[in-house]
Amino acid sequence: AIETMLGGRVVTNFKRGAKQYDVITQMKPTDRATPDVIDAIYIRGHERLVQLANVVNVRETVAPKELNHFNRVRSATISASIAPGMSLGQALTDLDRIADTDLPPSIKRDLSGVSREYRESSSALYFLFLFALVFIYLVLAAQFESFIHPLTILLSVPLALVGAFVSLFVFGQSMNIYSQIGLIMLIGLVTKNSILIVEFANQLRERGKDVVDAVIEASRTRLRPILMTSFATIFGVLPIAIGLGAGAESRRPLGIAVVGGMVFSTFLTLILVPAVYTVLTRFAKNKSEAHLASDRQAATTAPAAHGSAE
Repeated sequence: AIETMLGGRVVTNFKRGAKQYDVITQMKPTDRATPDVIDAIYIRGHERLVQLANVVNVRETVAPKELNHFNRVRSATISASIAPGMSLGQALTDLDRIADTDLPPSIKRDLSGVSREYRESSSALYFLFLFALVFIYLVLAAQFESFIHPLTILLSVPLALVGAFVSLFVFGQSMNIYSQIGLIMLIGLVTKNSILIVEFANQLRERGKDVVDAVIEASRTRLRPILMTSFATIFGVLPIAIGLGAGAESRRPLGIAVVGGMVFSTFLTLILVPAVYTVLTRFAKNKSEAHLASDRQAATTAPAAHGSAE
C-alpha cells in the first residue's frame, strides 16, 4: 500500500495514436509531502479497511540514501586522482600499505576501473614486452643471417624507452596500461630506423667498401627516409598526445610515450647506431667475405682432387 500510494505503481497502459502511455497509481504530490500522510493510508483488512495509524508507528531516523554493493557485498567506493609525478603502480602500492596498517582485518578491498586493469595486466604486458623483443630479434637474425646485426638494430629500443619515460615525467603522466601499450608499440616503430642504416651499410660492404665509409654513407643516404617516416609517425600520434575529444585523458599517456620515444630515439639513433655498428661489425662477416672464403676453399681443394685423380 505504501509503495503504491507514495512510490507509484504501473497498473496498466493505453494507446493514443501511435504512442503508448503507462497508467500509474499514486497520490498527489501535495498529499505525500510529509511523513504524516503514512498514518492516513488505509489497507485492506479481513472485513473492512484499516487505517495504518492503528497498526504502524512512524518515526524518523537516519539511513543511507542508497546501499552500494560490489561482488554482492555491501561496499563503499573510494576514488581519487593521482598526484603529479606519481605513477599508478606506486599509488596502488601506497594504498595497499595504508589499508594493511589502518583498516581492520574484517574489511576486504578490491580494485575497479583502470586500477584493476593495470594490476591484472601488468605482469602480462611485461611478458609481452619481453616476448616482442625476442621475436623481433629472431626475425632480424633470420633476415640478416647474423646474430650481431640485430643487437645493433635493437639498440634503438632502450633509447626510445628513455625518451618515453622522460616525456611521461615531464608532462606529469603516470605509468598505466595505456602507456605500457605505447612502450610495446615503440619496439616496432623505432627499429625501422636502425634497419635502414644497417641494411644499406651491409650492401655497401658487399660492394667492397670499408666499414667506416659504408656506415657513414649509409647514414647520410638514409637520413631523409628516416626523418620522413619518423616525423610522419610523430605527427600521426600527436593528436592523441595533445588529448582532444572524449576520453582523451586515458589515451594521452599512450600518445606522449610514443611521441617522446620517437623523437628521442630518432636523433640518437643517427649517432649511436653507426658507432655501435662500427664496433660490432668486426664480429660478423658480410656476404662478400663469406663468398670469398668459400671461393678460396674451393680453389685449394680443386688441385688436391686433381692430383689424387692423376
